[in-house]
Amino acid sequence: MNNKLAIIILAAGKGTRMDSDLPKVLHKINNKTMIEHVIEKTKKLNPEKLVIVVGYKYKEVKKCLSNYSLDYVLQKEQKGTGHAVIKCKQTLKDFNGNTLILSGDVPLITQETLINLYEAHINNAAAATILSAKSNEPFGYGRIIRNQNNFISIVEEKDSNKKEKNIDEINAGIYIFKNNVLFENIKEINNNNNQSEYYLPSIMPILIQKGHKVIVFKTNNQNEIKGANTVEQLLKLETYAEKKTKN
Repeated sequence: MNNKLAIIILAAGKGTRMDSDLPKVLHKINNKTMIEHVIEKTKKLNPEKLVIVVGYKYKEVKKCLSNYSLDYVLQKEQKGTGHAVIKCKQTLKDFNGNTLILSGDVPLITQETLINLYEAHINNAAAATILSAKSNEPFGYGRIIRNQNNFISIVEEKDSNKKEKNIDEINAGIYIFKNNVLFENIKEINNNNNQSEYYLPSIMPILIQKGHKVIVFKTNNQNEIKGANTVEQLLKLETYAEKKTKN
C-alpha cells in the first residue's frame, strides 16, 4: 500500500443497551476487547496515523490501550458519527492522503476486507468509498439507497420509510475518504433527523452534488461487519468467531 493512510476508530459511546458501566468497546470477545480486535486488524494496514475518538469513561479506554501507539481525540458530547469525525479535524488537518473510518465495536472485520476496500477506493480514484453488505437481518442498520445501480444516499433505520426498510443492502459504517475532501465538506452536514445527530453518511449526497466520486464496495460476509449493541449480540459474535477459528 503505497498511498498514505490515516485511520479513525470511533470509540466514544457508552453502549447503553449493554446494561453495563463499562465503555462499549471494552467488552470482550475471546478474552480480548472489541477495540483491540479492531486496532490489530487496522495496524496491519500500516497507517501513518491511528486516531481513537474517545468519550465515555475515556480514561478507562486509554488505560486499556496503553500498549499501543495512538493519537486520541475527545468527544465530550456524543452527537453522532459526523460530530465525532469533525473532532478529528485538528489532528488530521495537514494529512495528505486517505482516511479510513470505522467503529471500535466491529471485532470480526477482516484485514482482507479492509485491504480490498482500500484498493477499490484507490483503483476507482474515488473521493469516498462505502463498505456495504447484503443482510438477512437489516434492522438497525442504515440502508444503501440506489437509483438503478448508482449509489444515491444512506438512510438510517430510524429515518427510513416502509419501502426503505425492505432494502437488504446495509451500510457497514466503514468508509474511506480522501482526507482533504472529507474535512473540506464535513462542516456542511446537519442534524435534521429523528435523532438530532450529525450522521457521517450525510456527507455523501453533499459530495455527489459537488461532483465528487462516491462508490460502494460490497463484502460477501455480513457477519464481519456486525457490531454489538447488546450482551446477546456480543455472545452471537463470540460464537461466530469461535466457529470460524475451529474451521
